[in-house]
Amino acid sequence: MTTPLMSLVWTDHVTGRQGFLVVDRLVRGVSSGGLRMRPGCTLDEVAGLARGMTMKEALHYNPEGRYVPLGGAKGGIDCDPQDPDAYGLLVRYLRAMGPYIETLWTTGEDLGLTQDLVDRAAAEAGLVSSIQAVYPLLDDEAAARRRLADAFAVDVDGIGLDELVGGCGVAESALAALDRASVPYAGTRVAVQGLGTMGGATARFLTRAGLTVVAVADIKGTIANPRGLDVEALLAARDAYGTVDRGVLRPGDRELPGDAWLSVDAEVLVPAAVSYAIDAANQERITARWIVEAANMPVLPEAEERLAARGVVVLPDVVVNSGTNAWWWWTLFGDIGADADEAFAYTRRSMRALVDLMLARAETDGTTPRAAAHALVDDRLPVIAARFGWYR
Repeated sequence: MTTPLMSLVWTDHVTGRQGFLVVDRLVRGVSSGGLRMRPGCTLDEVAGLARGMTMKEALHYNPEGRYVPLGGAKGGIDCDPQDPDAYGLLVRYLRAMGPYIETLWTTGEDLGLTQDLVDRAAAEAGLVSSIQAVYPLLDDEAAARRRLADAFAVDVDGIGLDELVGGCGVAESALAALDRASVPYAGTRVAVQGLGTMGGATARFLTRAGLTVVAVADIKGTIANPRGLDVEALLAARDAYGTVDRGVLRPGDRELPGDAWLSVDAEVLVPAAVSYAIDAANQERITARWIVEAANMPVLPEAEERLAARGVVVLPDVVVNSGTNAWWWWTLFGDIGADADEAFAYTRRSMRALVDLMLARAETDGTTPRAAAHALVDDRLPVIAARFGWYR
């Protein structure tokens, strides 16, 4: 990948905290990528995420679909989202980034932020929408905006559709890998790090598919039960940050240290919280056969090399967690309507096809799934550039 088209560092005049925007590239003059808020966020981190967004957009290119890919971008703010100053900082960041949001950067929730919070802050910052840069590309803006608003209003068993589609994609990625290996769902154990939007939805879909979630980790620690956790009860007991009220735990549930999810007896690990969670040192504790990257960049490169040498398959974030971003655009551009069943079916079909293609390429090339995903992107970017053009 090339040097990003644009990198910005912003310093808040009130708190002195920094925010970042990286536009990796533009396609049709527009880029797509969420905004995260976490303490310690850096420009390098945001640049890596922006590059990943370029890949996610390219991987979902379908010449027959209405949605065609945008470029990749990402925003980040170095602040604890629970800090009392966080909301004011978010508003000021969005106001400062207003010219880019209005013209070339579509954004939304990411780590530490919810879409409701981003929407409220964007309105206070004087923006029409956090995705208004894409509106000129729509055939019927009013109808498209109504369709997306209707989709965000859909509730499925107490959780919004927008919070579920990403986890549906992660779960389908894991199921596709199990199917290729002829591993039955029943008896397959899962550990999930993070029970927020992505991790919680993933846990729900995997449980409903017949897998057993034996451990989940949040900021307070790891909750484990080798016989399986009551995922629905844990989801219902979460706060806005994905922290579970321990009052709902059953007698067989155990509370373990925060990093215990790494080494529990499970076939599938789903890091769904922070970046850089698995490094060269702690990867030695992993006995799982698959790591499914629901978070962005959770496995460091050296750790992935060592895991691959041990036969552990890492399904990369650029594929696995791409469903949320794609769902926004499938809905807005009109490939699907504001219907949960249609959204889940389209997500499952698209994600399974993509994962199967990636794993088949990895087998053919004798390489890792991540390398195969990069190869698929390299195949598609020239096609996208020839049809739509881009700026790097």
